[in-house]
Order: sequence, then C-alpha cells, then structure tokens
Amino acid sequence: MITDLLGAGMVETLFPNGISRYAIGGLLVGLGTAVIYLGTGITAGASTFLESTLSYVSDRSRFQQYRGSRDWRLVFTASIIAGAAVYALLFQGGVWLTEVAPWRLFVGGILVGVGTRIGKGCTSGHGVCGVGSVSRTSLVGVVTFLVVAIITANIVAAFGVTP
Repeated sequence: MITDLLGAGMVETLFPNGISRYAIGGLLVGLGTAVIYLGTGITAGASTFLESTLSYVSDRSRFQQYRGSRDWRLVFTASIIAGAAVYALLFQGGVWLTEVAPWRLFVGGILVGVGTRIGKGCTSGHGVCGVGSVSRTSLVGVVTFLVVAIITANIVAAFGVTP
C-alpha cells in the first residue's frame, strides 16, 4: 500500500531497513500507552518523570503535584531504558553507541528539555497520546516540531555538519 503511494524506490530510500520494525515499534508504543491509561487513568508521558522523581527529595509544591503517580512514572521511565537495552542486546548484538560528540548530546538534551517545558510536554507524549486523543494543542505542537526539525536538518546538512 505504501509502495503504491510513494513508489518502490522512494520506500527503500526512506526505510532502508524495511517498514516492519517501525510498524512493530509503533504498535508496541501504542499498546504501552493504552495499558498505562487503562491502568492509571493518566496519559503516559516521560516529561513529568523528573518532576515526579524530585518529589522524593523536595517539598516544593511544584514537585509534590506528582506525588501520587511518582512510583509508576519511575517504573515507566526505567522500563523505557530497560526495553531499549534488552532490544539492543537481543537484536543488535550489544550496546548501542553513537558517534555524536558528547557536548552535542548535552546541548541537544538541554534544548529538548527547555522545549518540553515550554511546550507543556514531550514530543512523544504530544505525538502519541495528544494526537491520538485529537488534542488541538498537541496537533499544533507536533506540526511545529516536525517543521522545525525538517528545516533544522536541512540547514545542518547544507553546512555539512557531521556527528
């Protein structure tokens, strides 16, 4: 079906490892968010992990608002990391490493963190849960994120920046 829309050459260019891994990953992410919502009544999201974790050590009201859900959020975030590690060990033959300079990862993480705070949630939360629930705020956020990401990637590529 997607081959008919884009053409076989385009599909191979966009998905050099095939489409199945992305489809299976998407199904698992969707299933996970559904399980969390059905089990807790709270929309899944990783951006509140830090604030909920800080509620263990801080009495500030900002952090205490997540006190009731901090335990499952801690388990949720640890499971994201564990799931990626298990996949890497079982299907990639070891730990995943990157050629990206540590300072770039740090600066990128800071920018993502600030954007997450300003945007009132992470891109995955808005993209999976927000768009899935037809939230206008999330739809605008995801479109903005994608447009800025595409423009930034093209600018970076034009300057020949490599990891």
